[in-house]
Amino acid sequence: MRDFSSDIADVQRRIGEAASYLAIAENRERFAVLEAEIADPALWDDQDNARRLNTEYANLKDDLDTFDALSQQVGDIEVLHELARDDDDASQEPEIESEIAAVADQLGKLELRSLFTGEHDDADCIVQINAKDGGVDAQDFSEMLLRMYEKWCERRGFEITLNGVSEGAEAGIMSAEVTISGRYAYGLMTAERGTHRLVRISPFDNQGRRQTSFAAVQVWPLLEDVDLEIDESDIEMQVFRASGAGGQHINKTSSAVRYIHHPTGLVASSQEERSQLQNRERAMGRLKSMIAAKVEEERQAELDAIAGKQAQVGWGSQIRSYVMQPYQMVKDLRTELETANVQGVLDGDIDFLIEGYLQMRRAGTDDD
Repeated sequence: MRDFSSDIADVQRRIGEAASYLAIAENRERFAVLEAEIADPALWDDQDNARRLNTEYANLKDDLDTFDALSQQVGDIEVLHELARDDDDASQEPEIESEIAAVADQLGKLELRSLFTGEHDDADCIVQINAKDGGVDAQDFSEMLLRMYEKWCERRGFEITLNGVSEGAEAGIMSAEVTISGRYAYGLMTAERGTHRLVRISPFDNQGRRQTSFAAVQVWPLLEDVDLEIDESDIEMQVFRASGAGGQHINKTSSAVRYIHHPTGLVASSQEERSQLQNRERAMGRLKSMIAAKVEEERQAELDAIAGKQAQVGWGSQIRSYVMQPYQMVKDLRTELETANVQGVLDGDIDFLIEGYLQMRRAGTDDD
């Protein structure tokens, strides 16, 4: 009978680590508090607070149920292993091996949670895509990135909402802003922040020459109840007709709103509501989130500079290349991860690139 003791000890160790990064002890206490609050008949008197509490409750329940199920499964494996060894019953080996592999696989997925250490990593996020150098090819590339994130959200079960889009003169988009809603949306999308580069034979060049174009992606956490006063003289409001990429009009009135905050250069939009007033409220909420996040990032950068820490890869840095000609390759320039399946990536298969970056970032943080 094979001895699986070391394999079982390894998954037990990983269960212990999960208890730490999922904050199981603290969250059991918080869950008990939430259960009482959720049961309060007056909960829905404040609908925003009710939705927030219900989301927190569902997330904690998922974490606790997953952890408890895995812990029970490891305990059952340990008992089965002990009985099989006592009886020297080698027929139990395939089942024990299969159960350990299943637990290890589930723990591998769960360990992604340990990569999220930022204060806002579990928040929804605002994503902006802007065409940079490369003319109409850059605009087309920006629309390709927008579609890539839409497909990625479909894969993960996230909701993606188009807040605003500026269409290109010939093709593609000049810029787009979306909100991505889902657990750890911001933490995951921080891996996409930066400049993306496309190399291909341009479909817009009559001579069929190879073209290099660039698009920039920026990401902010969508913060709730931001207590921030903004000087109205610092803001420019623009109204426009809501439309989707490709010119599909959502409505025929100029109800969509774009706010430009001149001191920071930040821009926030909303076009999903029919009422201009509602779009103004949504756009202002997003703008406040972006300004608050920017202030927080600048404060952290100052503290890191004082502590002598190396700055993170920033907004203007090139992070990834998508090469379609003369060969097929997507390569992340930070992690060196690459794949020849360019179409798969453009169809939203980017989890391995995101997770690779998050793992690299955590390793760098651990070394500080």
